[in-house]
Order: sequence, then structure tokens, then C-alpha cells
Amino acid sequence: MTVSGIAGVTPAPRPARPRALAGIRVCDFSGQLAGAGATRFLAAMGAEVIRIEDPIAEGYWDVLRGVPPYVDERRGRELGGAFNNHNVEKLGVTLNLRTDAGKQLLRELVAVSDVVTENFAPGVLERLGFPYEELRGINEEIVYVSNSGFGHSGPYREFKTWGPLAQACCGLAFSTGLGDQAPAGIGYSYMDHHGGNFMVIAIMAGLMHRDRTGEGQWIDLSCTDAGALLNGPALLDYTVNGRPLRRPGSPDSNRSRSPLMAPHGIYPSAGEDNWVAIACRDDKDWAALATLADGSWAADACWVVLGGRIDGEDELDRRMAEWTRGRDRFELAATLRSVGVPAAAVQRPGERIELDPGTLEWGLWPTVTHTEMGRVRVDGVPVHFSVTDWVIERGAPCLGEHNDRVFGGLLGHSEAELRRFKEDGVL
Repeated sequence: MTVSGIAGVTPAPRPARPRALAGIRVCDFSGQLAGAGATRFLAAMGAEVIRIEDPIAEGYWDVLRGVPPYVDERRGRELGGAFNNHNVEKLGVTLNLRTDAGKQLLRELVAVSDVVTENFAPGVLERLGFPYEELRGINEEIVYVSNSGFGHSGPYREFKTWGPLAQACCGLAFSTGLGDQAPAGIGYSYMDHHGGNFMVIAIMAGLMHRDRTGEGQWIDLSCTDAGALLNGPALLDYTVNGRPLRRPGSPDSNRSRSPLMAPHGIYPSAGEDNWVAIACRDDKDWAALATLADGSWAADACWVVLGGRIDGEDELDRRMAEWTRGRDRFELAATLRSVGVPAAAVQRPGERIELDPGTLEWGLWPTVTHTEMGRVRVDGVPVHFSVTDWVIERGAPCLGEHNDRVFGGLLGHSEAELRRFKEDGVL
């Protein structure tokens, strides 16, 4: 027995534990973020994710290959920052599935995999010769997860979507905007993140079922329907109360109606385009804020109870903006928090990444080594495991970077066979 903390006694080193998903192999056709974001999480947790791409397709299967942002003045298919970010810790191979040899290599890879993933439009993998029935015939325990805009059934199955389109179709974009103005929409593809999160859950559930029963299955995921689930309160309000989300006099998306809070919003602060978020949950929070506010306006009896603040919310927000406008957002937020009022400075990406002590402590932006780009910072994972934590150290694969490792080392093809595959345009 090893004793620690006693002079002269050196604790024995702990053996390295395998990561949480070690032993899981994923045959990964997914790209962009809705799919690649899911398998990225699996790879960080230790799964062997083998990213398959076409060696000769114009523009490549993943449109993010080679596109901005870049780390420096260099340009090229291996230097796209977004592709690197979404595919860290994965192995990368190429397969020309228009060839019989390419199809056979895929069959061999599926046979030794646990999961096949893709986020093509419905029918793409089928047209390549690998519908679910074919995959199941190769490996009856395979968990096949497809992630598309509307799923593989229904009247919209043929439609192709991008994140903002899915957000528009599911109603999420409609919920964002200022009162009495057109919906502002959401500029970034949040639905890709959200769909990827559901895809991870689906994969893990499929694997758990497989481990219990020995039975694989096809899991069909609709990214648009995943977005519709974010509209639960608005849908309930309409179905129960007949009240539409946007209506004359409806509140802007900064304000809270479920539950009622006021003030609740984003207010200007000192400097250009600087803002602070403040939320008073109840009358106690308001009383605490009022002790800090300058002048007599905050002590007015009309603001003391929530009903008065809701009735005069436009005027209250105007007064709040006058009060916050000349103050440093970080200092004001800290002062409000010191008296129990929820508040935070609206941070720019650089501030959040480089200056926020909580972010630095969490390790949310690790540095990876990419074969062409060198050392680059990427997104981490917003959870930590006490024993088998995630690891992100290797950058995304270059096109076909691990062909020899996978088709030679894993599948056992000889160097001569690999050379012939390359010469014949299979790899």
C-alpha cells in the first residue's frame, strides 16, 4: 500500500486510465458542425473517430476545408480554421466510393466499427451504395446515426438546410428581436451546435442499447425538430392560451415574461458598443439596486413592486440606460453582484478568451498541434470528468493524412496495396 503525505515516502505513479470512450470506433462521414461537432466530442472523450472524405471531389465533402479564419497569411485546403476546430483529435482518410475498391475498403472499415455517422441530405449515403440495410448486413451491431435538416421521412425530407435555415423553419429565429419590430433572426448557426449535441446523446443511447442487446439500429435525427424543442414555453403559451409569440405590444427578447422580471435587459455602459446585462428577479433585488442608483428616480414608489416596474417598463429601461451609460461595465456588474443583483458585463470574444479568469481556470481553449498550421487554439469541452477527462491535443487531419495508419495498420493492407490504391485513385 502506498502512503502519500509522509516524509520520505514517494507515492507510486498512478497507471494512466483509458479515456471514457476508449475502445469505441466511429466511421465518420459527418461534416461542417452539426455532425462534426458531435463526433468531435466523442473524439475528445477517447473514441477513435475516423473522418472519411472524398479524395477528388471539387470543394471536398466538407465545405469548411480551406475557408477562413486563417492563422496567418497562408491559404490552402489544409489551413481552414473552422475545419481544424471542428475536427480535432480525429483521424482522416480518403475514399473514392465511385470505385469498387473504395466501396470494399468502406465495408472493411464498417465491419470493425461501432458507429457510422453522417449529416448528408437524405439519400446521399444510399446513392453511394450504403443504405442502412447494407451497413447492417456488414455489421449487425452497427449504430448508424443520420443527422439532416428534416429527417428521412415526411414532406420536407428532400429539403437541404443550413443552420440559419433550420432556425427559421423551427421558429427559433422568430423569437429573437425587439418588440414591435421584425424578427432579428440569429446570425450564427446555433442550430448546428444544438443538433450536434442531440446527435451525441443519440449515439450514446444507441451504444448503450447495443451493449445490452447486441442489436444495432438506425437513428434518424431532424435538426429542425431539435430546434423546435427550444420553443417550448412559446408553444405552450399558444396552445393553451391562444397567445402568439409576437403580437402588438409584445416584449422584446431582452425582457423576461416567464417568469416576470424587471428590469431585465442589456444596457449601455461607458465606451463604444459596451453593454452590461442586469436582471432583477424580485422586489428584493430591485431594492438592492435602488440603493446604488444615483438620484431620486430609483426611489420612486412606482418601482417598488414588480407590477409597477412591468407597467412602466419602457420608462424603467430608459432610466436604467441613463444610469448605466457612463459606468464601466465590469465594475458596475461587480458592484451589483456584491449586493446580490445578477449582473454581468457583455464580453467580446477576445475578452472572454484571454482575460476572463474563470475561462482560463477552466481551460476552455486548449492549444493543438496541426500538421500544417502548427500550434493553434481551439474550442475545448464545457464539462470536466474527475477521472477520465477529455483530451484535445491533436489538430484536425489533413486530407488523407491517416490513410496508411487506417487502411494499413488497422485493416492490414500491405504497402504495395496502398500504393496501388493511391495510383488508381481509390485513396
